Amino acid sequence: MTTTLVFDIETIPDIKGIRALYSLPEALADEEVAEFAFQQRRAANGTDFLPHHLQRVVTISCVLRDAAHFRVFSLSEPDCTEGELIQRFFDGIEKFTPQIVSWNGGGFDLPVLHYRGMMHGVSAPRYWDLGDGDYADSRDFKWNSYIGRYHTRHLDLMDLLAMYQPRASAPLDDLAKLMGFPGKLGMDGSAVWKGYCEGKIADIRDYCETDVVNTYLVFLRFQCMRGAMDKVQYEAEIAFVRESLGRIEASHWERFLAAWPVSGT
Repeated sequence: MTTTLVFDIETIPDIKGIRALYSLPEALADEEVAEFAFQQRRAANGTDFLPHHLQRVVTISCVLRDAAHFRVFSLSEPDCTEGELIQRFFDGIEKFTPQIVSWNGGGFDLPVLHYRGMMHGVSAPRYWDLGDGDYADSRDFKWNSYIGRYHTRHLDLMDLLAMYQPRASAPLDDLAKLMGFPGKLGMDGSAVWKGYCEGKIADIRDYCETDVVNTYLVFLRFQCMRGAMDKVQYEAEIAFVRESLGRIEASHWERFLAAWPVSGT
């Protein structure tokens, strides 16, 4: 079995960076700095969504599936700094060389990790291998790298299913629920900054973890559709995921399983 790493990130406004770019006084509260940045974006293009380089990473959640294990884990504040989060994520790619899977990872998560990683001096040689690296299998990366949009070493499910047409993309929450999976529970991306300001770091981490499991479940359905697994294999993997989550003593997995009827596969 190919090792698969499904990932998702959560971000907040880079308050320090915004202060520096706009020469804002230290007397302004963090919330006021963020609101200033939101107003600048609304005036420019009608949206609060900040540019990628001003998105500070506070959580990276992952599903790691290898031949024997299904693991859900997070790299998150306050246990790590932003630079440490990003370095540990790329260290995992260095160690396992997995297929990485995301939902809009090519449009958001990875560009954010690129910019923020450079700011912190992160090293990621395996990830950036384009066929000219020092690894024994480096030549293979020329035809299937993590960077190539149409390659599968990084599979952006949202991008692929929409045939690389932004107007055809679907929200993960909608698609997961339509397939019988739980979808988002209790929070969405728009609530992360407010939650962070209220000190709800654990809630942000839990939300990100459930999102990444939803992505893995949609990925399984895609694998079944494309013939990479048959119905028996698919149903066995679904049962394995349920069993694995059921062994984790955490309230967000109890809610997740409660929202996922056994008939919803």
